[in-house]
Amino acid sequence: MMPDIIRIVIYLFSFTFSAYALSGVDFSKIMKHQSETKIQLLYIFLSLAIGYGVASFVMGISRYSIL
Repeated sequence: MMPDIIRIVIYLFSFTFSAYALSGVDFSKIMKHQSETKIQLLYIFLSLAIGYGVASFVMGISRYSIL
């Protein structure tokens, strides 16, 4: 089992990297004008979802590579 502090660090790094990767996408072209708050919420939720998926993948891979 992985210590909790390592899991938290993995989640934080994956969220940060996914937010950085999403910063290259121009959501204002996809969304309507005058909806900056909605664009920011979409950006945060997508970053969380992608970060969670990546962190789960990394922790799953590390669990099997240790054995």
